[in-house]
Amino acid sequence: MTPTLSIIVPVLNEAALLPDLLAQLQSFRDRGCEVIIVDAGSDDGSAALVRKREFTCLMAPRGRAFQMNAGAAQAHGDVLLFLHADTVLPPAADRLVHDALTRSGSGWGRFDLQIEGKSRMLPVVAWAINQRSRLTGIATGDQALFVRRSLFVTIGAFPRQPLMEDVELCKRLRRICRPACIHVKVTTSGRRWEARGVWPTIMLMWRLRLAYWLGVPAERLARHYQ
Repeated sequence: MTPTLSIIVPVLNEAALLPDLLAQLQSFRDRGCEVIIVDAGSDDGSAALVRKREFTCLMAPRGRAFQMNAGAAQAHGDVLLFLHADTVLPPAADRLVHDALTRSGSGWGRFDLQIEGKSRMLPVVAWAINQRSRLTGIATGDQALFVRRSLFVTIGAFPRQPLMEDVELCKRLRRICRPACIHVKVTTSGRRWEARGVWPTIMLMWRLRLAYWLGVPAERLARHYQ
């Protein structure tokens, strides 16, 4: 039997993105995927927009780790896919996930990434992210991480921390098996890169990542990410 897929999306004040997000997710829901939106107390009507479209909308404390864990706790699918609100899945993502897990024998994986925006540096950034995650087995949340629910439970879900929860999850998963890498790309918004500037964002992320690997607590790093 083909495993069912639960798509879990943490949101906070994403009313501007939600119409397009829910439109893309409707096609997956029509094919039998479960879609769970987890709101962290938006004050822009995000939760109302989700409920108006008759999608499941949960409430959770602010922070992607807390929101995604809340969604996973309510999910019924054999495979969980964690999607950022500003990331677009390829149309056949559900089939690609099933095929990748079956072919690789792995219990988790991620997509390659492309970043949408005006800067000519964004394709270079995306290429570097894809290469790094392929070499290290560590992916970012922008790459639409997916994991068998049984494995997710085994490793204790996302760590309850405000930053680097995706890196820590991958580190725990990698101890068990290498990720399945899907070369078909998800498309994520370059808004974060363009708001801060591409090079300042690159330097900030590398500093934070290095500090995290050196043992600086995620709670302390989160203050520099705001």
